[in-house]
Amino acid sequence: MSITVLGIETSCDETGVAVVRDGELLADVTATSMDEYARYGGIIPEIASRAHLQQMVPTINGALEKAGVTLDDIDAVAVTAGPGLIGSLTVGVSAAKALALSLGVPLYGVNHIIGHLAVDELVDGPFPEKFIGLVVSGGHSSILRVNNIANDVSELGGTLDDAAGEAFDKVGRLLGLPYPGGPHIDRLSQVGDRAAIRFPRGLESGKNKEKHPYDFSFSGLKTAVARYIEGCEARGEEISKENIAAGFTEAIVDTLTSKSLKACQAFDCDTLVIGGGFSANSRLRALAAERGEAMGINVRIPPLRYCTDNGAMIAALGYALVKNGAQESELDLSVDTNMDLDRITM
Repeated sequence: MSITVLGIETSCDETGVAVVRDGELLADVTATSMDEYARYGGIIPEIASRAHLQQMVPTINGALEKAGVTLDDIDAVAVTAGPGLIGSLTVGVSAAKALALSLGVPLYGVNHIIGHLAVDELVDGPFPEKFIGLVVSGGHSSILRVNNIANDVSELGGTLDDAAGEAFDKVGRLLGLPYPGGPHIDRLSQVGDRAAIRFPRGLESGKNKEKHPYDFSFSGLKTAVARYIEGCEARGEEISKENIAAGFTEAIVDTLTSKSLKACQAFDCDTLVIGGGFSANSRLRALAAERGEAMGINVRIPPLRYCTDNGAMIAALGYALVKNGAQESELDLSVDTNMDLDRITM
């Protein structure tokens, strides 16, 4: 029996809607309000919520038209229930409830972070029996152990302070770069000398290394960059933004790749799946592939278009839930801004 799932993503500032049929992506349409935040240096929740309200119906219609289907063809609706901004999440969940109720189809409130891994199945094919997932985004840097993307996911470790994406935005401000800082630092780092400045790796020595084998800490790294810049200014030395970007990037991707690949070895997994907005970083993609090949571990990272928030990742996870016979969510489903990563659905 064919299964067609409509996925809705509104955790932050992207309104994403996608249609997946039998594991094949038919359409993925995204509207974003990111350009409105450059002057503020960050997301404004109220603006994001209003943008979702304005974009929801046109984005749904656009995805249906692109997929060549109608609402009557939809067998289930999946929507991000958390984590994310409460206003943004509420807009998406409200729309999904209305659709599910009017169509008489199951509703699945799903975990946004796990969706970042699920989308890779649309690109690289079925997942192995078990794998390690690394999700790196603006608010999360987490290592997950996945035995089944639909019903068996557990968090091995995560960020204790700043996530990778947050650290990039903060260092971007220190370097006077536009918001968001990630893409700009990535471009600068490609022409900088990675060995010129060695910035510290958090939780990589002594008792912290043993106590937090799969956790991350990047706030100290951000401080180290700030002090380095202050030192250069005090001594009247020229500041190389390229070398700072390269050294800073290397410190983060070194930690991310080494800990996630170490988890693969510890849990006898031969596959690492990386997802999330920061997985678009060119050095992360290159170093993960290089180290994975040397260790005999298959590294899977979706194309750039699926790294940022999108409807395809939610539709993909929704399809996995339907296929595995997961219990649907109730229509009184509420959002969870801090949804645990061990929880796949609400």
